[in-house]
Amino acid sequence: MIYLISLIVFLLDFASKFWALKALVPHDPVPVFPLFNLYLTFNKGVSFSMFSAQSAAGVWALIALTGGISALIIYFIQKEKELLTRIGLAMVLGGAVGNLIDRIRFGSVVDFLDFYLGNYHWPAFNIADSAICFGAALILFQYIRRK
Repeated sequence: MIYLISLIVFLLDFASKFWALKALVPHDPVPVFPLFNLYLTFNKGVSFSMFSAQSAAGVWALIALTGGISALIIYFIQKEKELLTRIGLAMVLGGAVGNLIDRIRFGSVVDFLDFYLGNYHWPAFNIADSAICFGAALILFQYIRRK
């Protein structure tokens, strides 16, 4: 049942990106409320545009890395006993697979959530990125709690 969490994260991410690709124009912000826009962009790097892969070889390297990490997460889910840690790992897995599918389909990840303050914009992100961050926070919380 823990993999249902991964599936839900993946499906929410896929559906939101499908909508964003149909409804938004790349690099044309749509104000939603103060401090938040919808802003379609394509991220060739990993989380928050770090380590951008500009070449086809770089894209395939990120695909291989993400696939390997996903397999490792599945292994850890199987070995982990603590429920919150397993939930965190499942969220990370769902987000990783969501972004992996984008990278395979488009050579980049679809991002569209844009928070800002004045002229400073946090790097655009998506549901998968949010699940990865929240899942990692759950794992960290459990680790600190154990200690």
